[in-house]
Amino acid sequence: MIHLVRRFLRRPKLSVVVVVYDMGREAPRTLRSLAMPYQIDISEQDYEIIVMDNGSPQPLGKELVQNFGPQFRYQYVENASQSPAAAINQGVALSRGSLVGIYIDGARLASPGLLSTALRGFCLYDDPIVATLGWHLGPEVQQKSVHSGYCKQVEEALLESIGWPLDGYRLFDISTLALSSRDGYFTAPSESNAVFMRRNTFIELHGFDVAFDEAGGGLLNLDFFIRALERTQSPLVMLLGEGTFHQLHGGASTSAQITDQDQFQKWAEKYHRLRGKPWQHPVKTMTYIGKLSATSYKSLCLSVERLRTSGQPNNL
Repeated sequence: MIHLVRRFLRRPKLSVVVVVYDMGREAPRTLRSLAMPYQIDISEQDYEIIVMDNGSPQPLGKELVQNFGPQFRYQYVENASQSPAAAINQGVALSRGSLVGIYIDGARLASPGLLSTALRGFCLYDDPIVATLGWHLGPEVQQKSVHSGYCKQVEEALLESIGWPLDGYRLFDISTLALSSRDGYFTAPSESNAVFMRRNTFIELHGFDVAFDEAGGGLLNLDFFIRALERTQSPLVMLLGEGTFHQLHGGASTSAQITDQDQFQKWAEKYHRLRGKPWQHPVKTMTYIGKLSATSYKSLCLSVERLRTSGQPNNL
C-alpha cells in the first residue's frame, strides 16, 4: 500500500516526442491540443513536448513551437530520412522524463485528458505499455473519404461545426475509428499513435527500427507496438474515452494516390524480410483506465457490436 501511495505522490515527468513533416496547417493544431489549458488535470511541470521536425521543406520553427508553452521544445532534423524512425529515437535521447510517449504522426489532435490519463496508467503497474485508440476526422476512414469529396476544406468546416477547440471531446462526434483501431475497445489495436512507456523500456526495445526506411516508415509503428506488447512483464493499459484524431495531410497511409491493399502488402513483405515472420495482429490482455464522455458512447456501442458479431473477446 505504501508503495502505491508513493507512486501517486511522486508523479514522474512525461516526455512526448512528436514527429512532424510538412504539416504547416495540421501541426499547430496538434500542438495546441497538447498544450494547456486544452490538456486538463495536468501541469506544465508534469510533461514536456519535443517536436522533431523531420526535414520539412518549410520548418515549423522554434518560435512557433515554444509559443505553446515553456514545456515545448523544437528540434529540426538535418539530412532527415523519409522514415520517422531516426527522428523518434533522437527525440527520446533529447528528452528528460522517466516516461516517454511517442506521437509518430504530428497531424493528430489529442483529446483533452490524453496526457493526464496516460500518466495515471503508470500508477497501475510498474512497467506498463499505455496506449490509446486512433480516430480519423470525417465520416469514414480517410483512405475512403478522400475518394468521396473529403478534403482539407471539408475538414476545416467540420472542426468549425463543433467549435473546436472549446470542447475537445466533441472530436468524437465528427470522427471514425481508424483501421488500426476498427474493432474498438475490446480488441488490441494493430498500432497506437500515442503510446507511452518507461524510458528504460524504450531503451530495452532498442527504440524504433531504422531499417523500416520507407516514406512514413511502412509498418514501423506496428512493428514497435508488437515488440512492446511481446514484453511479458509489461501489461497493456488502454485509455477509455481518450484518443488521437487524424487530420488529413496526404500521409503515406491515407493518401488518395495509393491502393491500400497493394501498399500494405508491400509493407508486410518488408516486415517479413526484417522479422523472419509474417505480420500478425497483436493479441494482448488489456486493463482499462479513464472515463467515457457522452460523445464517446458511439465508439463504445460500435465496440460492443464488433464484439457481439465476432463471437467472443480474444484478449480481455
